[in-house]
Amino acid sequence: MAVLAIPPHAQRERSFEIFCRLEVANKGSHADATHSLRVLVNGALEWSRSVPTLAGGNDSLDLRLRRTVPAGQALRVTASAETKRSTRLLLTITAEED
Repeated sequence: MAVLAIPPHAQRERSFEIFCRLEVANKGSHADATHSLRVLVNGALEWSRSVPTLAGGNDSLDLRLRRTVPAGQALRVTASAETKRSTRLLLTITAEED
């Protein structure tokens, strides 16, 4: 699981572009390998996807979203990943403020 917590700004609204990335490997070339990514924003489900993992190499799931955060409010993004017969290599969340 990866968590990104952005503290509130007391005086102004802010906008963020958020990137979530899951990278996995299926080095064993398992035909039934899968990987999934689930993203919560402030505790609410924003996005969830489960897909077959490419056999014999690396694969990924990516999500890009924008959020405007009112003054005085925090932003919390949580990404969780699951794999079946594949290996998680990387799970990241980054945010860029506009």
